[in-house]
Amino acid sequence: MNHIHLRGSALFSGLLLISVCTHGQALEPRLYSNAPVGLNFLLGGYVFSTGSAITDPSVQVEDGQLDVHSPFAAYARSFGLWGKSAKFDVVVPYSFLSGTATVNGAPASRNVEGFADPSFRVSMNFVGAPALSLAEFMEYRQNFVLGGSLQVLAPFGQYDSSKIVNIGTHRWTVKPELGLSKTFGPVILELAGAVAFYTDNDDFQGQTRTQKPIYSVQGHLVYAFKNKIWFSLDSTYYVGGRTATNGIEKPDAQSNSRLGATLALPVNKNHSAKLYFSSGVSTRTGSDFDTYGLAWQYRWGGGL
Repeated sequence: MNHIHLRGSALFSGLLLISVCTHGQALEPRLYSNAPVGLNFLLGGYVFSTGSAITDPSVQVEDGQLDVHSPFAAYARSFGLWGKSAKFDVVVPYSFLSGTATVNGAPASRNVEGFADPSFRVSMNFVGAPALSLAEFMEYRQNFVLGGSLQVLAPFGQYDSSKIVNIGTHRWTVKPELGLSKTFGPVILELAGAVAFYTDNDDFQGQTRTQKPIYSVQGHLVYAFKNKIWFSLDSTYYVGGRTATNGIEKPDAQSNSRLGATLALPVNKNHSAKLYFSSGVSTRTGSDFDTYGLAWQYRWGGGL
């Protein structure tokens, strides 16, 4: 069962940053790695973010210092679709937000808690990752994988239309993505491109707020150790997302980059842990914050 420790734990790698990064900055290594069909994954964890703009970077505030503590729960399942490996995941975060900022020239503070917008995603590998039973997967060696995903964030989170800063966004987000990975011995190189589309927020302080799509690309350098631990260096760059209020556009288009790192630690065939960190390194609008996270995963089913 040793192979499962590494490859099975890869499935949960792309589930967790969503709890606080709902706007294109999530760094998600090994999202398109293969896994045996029929596996279930239950996750719990905690994410802490601190900086000037966290929940929605296009909502600009001056001199902001916001802290968000976000415990979360997630569930994922691997399955076969037209002979290819596929996955479904749902993430439900709960957040505690507090901090201060300058809004319209006056100091303001915010202290609120509630559910953040949950996310739902289906991903599928088109090339290089067939749907395999656990017995078949034991002989599988990953080489080149091409896959895609569709993620939806639902506007179910806490939202107060009279406030600038909220936990929820009061709009739907739809994010298609295409990703690929190539294995070179213990090293895996990954690249993914995505675009996030947003519906209108029709209750933004009594006005209608729109946002143009955000285009993003992320890359990962993953090293898999012989003891089934793996480590990755992560990066992303994203542009776009200019907003308008009642049809009047604002000069708030984004052009930002972030760097991060991820460490996955298998415990046994059923349990895994993960630690990760990311930080904004080049900021035009809304990426000036740091994120720290940890997660614990339990998996079962699929003959495990």
